[in-house]
Amino acid sequence: MFKKNQAVLYKKSVAVITEIEGEKLVIEYCAAPATPSGKPAKYESQKVREKDVVPLPCENVPLEKILSFDDDSAKEKILEAYELLTSDEESADKKISFEELFDLTAANPEGSFFYYTKLCDGFEFALDEENLKTGKIFFAPRTQEEISLLKKKADEKENGARYFSEFIARLKSRSLDLPADSKFMGEVEAVALGKTEKSKVMAELKIAPTPENAHRILLETKIWDITRNPHPVRWGLSTQSAQLSLASPPQEERLEVPEISYAIDSEHSHDPDDAVAFDGKYLWVHIADPASSVMPESAIDKAAMNRGATLYIPEGASRMLCEDSLEDYALGLKEKSNALSFRILLNEDGTIEECRIFKTLVKVRRLTYKNADSILAGDFSSLGNEAQIEGEKISSDLNALMKIAERNIARRKKNGSVDINMPEVHIWISEEKKVFIEPQVRTKSADLVREMMLLAGEGAARFAFANKIPFVYVSQEAPEIPSNLPEGLAGDFATIKCMRRRNVGITPSSHAGLGLGMYSQVTSPLRRYGDLLCHEQLRAFLDGRNLIDKDTMLERLSAGDEASIACRKASRKSELHWTLVYLSQNPDWASEAVCVDFKGKEAVFLIPDLAQQTSFIPREKIALNETRRVKVKSIDIPNLRVNFVEV
Repeated sequence: MFKKNQAVLYKKSVAVITEIEGEKLVIEYCAAPATPSGKPAKYESQKVREKDVVPLPCENVPLEKILSFDDDSAKEKILEAYELLTSDEESADKKISFEELFDLTAANPEGSFFYYTKLCDGFEFALDEENLKTGKIFFAPRTQEEISLLKKKADEKENGARYFSEFIARLKSRSLDLPADSKFMGEVEAVALGKTEKSKVMAELKIAPTPENAHRILLETKIWDITRNPHPVRWGLSTQSAQLSLASPPQEERLEVPEISYAIDSEHSHDPDDAVAFDGKYLWVHIADPASSVMPESAIDKAAMNRGATLYIPEGASRMLCEDSLEDYALGLKEKSNALSFRILLNEDGTIEECRIFKTLVKVRRLTYKNADSILAGDFSSLGNEAQIEGEKISSDLNALMKIAERNIARRKKNGSVDINMPEVHIWISEEKKVFIEPQVRTKSADLVREMMLLAGEGAARFAFANKIPFVYVSQEAPEIPSNLPEGLAGDFATIKCMRRRNVGITPSSHAGLGLGMYSQVTSPLRRYGDLLCHEQLRAFLDGRNLIDKDTMLERLSAGDEASIACRKASRKSELHWTLVYLSQNPDWASEAVCVDFKGKEAVFLIPDLAQQTSFIPREKIALNETRRVKVKSIDIPNLRVNFVEV
């Protein structure tokens, strides 16, 4: 195959075979080219294997002559060959041997390496790397689209410094040439999204590469508009729901509960995971049962642990478990729903005498807080036809549950529970990115549901403790609340500052804020990983399977809790972001602010219509719980700041 004095490719350069010694070839190659100062080229010899070199169509030509070959018309000749070969549709799709291509461009053998390099460096033909590995040189004609792209990249490489300098000048004046300049702004976006802390662009502007600074640049250059919310991504969270689908609920024996149970939730809720009923003796709290399919350490379980919780932001929900799981596992979406149910027997004083847990099949009726409150008040108009008969039954059921709730509130209050009623709002966004904010009114039915969930959490904690099940417990040390608290919002604001941080662990302890001796969260396994983890333990206990040991429980709990904290922070920052967008969209906005505290000369205000806090020096002396009407002075969306002033 190889001959003495034959030219070959060796490591992307050219060499000449000087001797053939069995399976080895002795080659001569240029180790160092001649220098402009007159230093001669350096040639060296080396033994190589045949597979290390590729033959060129050139023999008996000195290496120096091969290296010095030049042809000013090479570019035109290669272009002519390209046009000839691509004029035939069949040839355009074929790979062409270098020998054939070389014959079309130059017949002089000493120019073989010169034309090989020109073909490799040009745009018209692509070297077939796979064939080159086998010792054969083939080229394939490129499409015009590929050629245009390569020319553009080459131009950017050759003139990149000048283009970048011109871009920086435009950026400094905040007058970009869009969309062409967008390619330079990618690294600024990466900084704004918390994906990197370095940016050549921001260094050129002498601006610190912080997410807030990058966000401001993107707004000023109109790469982003004010509706772009970067906060979930900054916290490393996906804005898409989980993708892994849960299996259909397993076929297993379930206790069928005959009574109608009520899933009472916000009108904005689309993932009902709890329902309640009272049968005259037992309180039933039914909870969605995804743990019937989600096994510990499964891929779905690990994905849920990494998410920690469902992320709720004004744009929508990014669910901890996949969207299609709701149809099978949320309560009240089918005629009968699978549930993990807590059957609680209460003493006269409202304490729990017994809590048992069952795998159940339940009939669930969904109600909004608004509808439930109307029915509690005797207004059945939301029920439509046969409202009177149906309404009296639902009203009777809800009032029985309300009595249990009121008794539990009194019990917890006696145990030192802390009730804080701070303003809350619901924020939503239209398809046109118009923001709406609606104050949330505290309802009786919301209090009812809260108490039922607390009873379920207390019952589950007692059940796990009595049966020595490693479990997730939530506790809180008692706050030191002064006896001279002011009334109203100012009192609630002062109380919040006294509260201790909650603790989550595997050792039971009292939850002073709730007034409970022990407590666990078990009522949202579709939304919170800690709740799902508890359900996995309870299901394993009921089925007689091995329980998760304490160390593993603590490890998984810690990972899930860390992720859920990120969810809460991203949610709060997202809500503040959209609040500022709302104020930007409504420049004439004004509202009442309530004085809740003092900080030096400034008064601290709460704005109920926004559920936001602000501080400023009032024009006149003000007392706690007095109000002032305020409007916006300035808005800083990148830094999530807004300043208010008196109207």
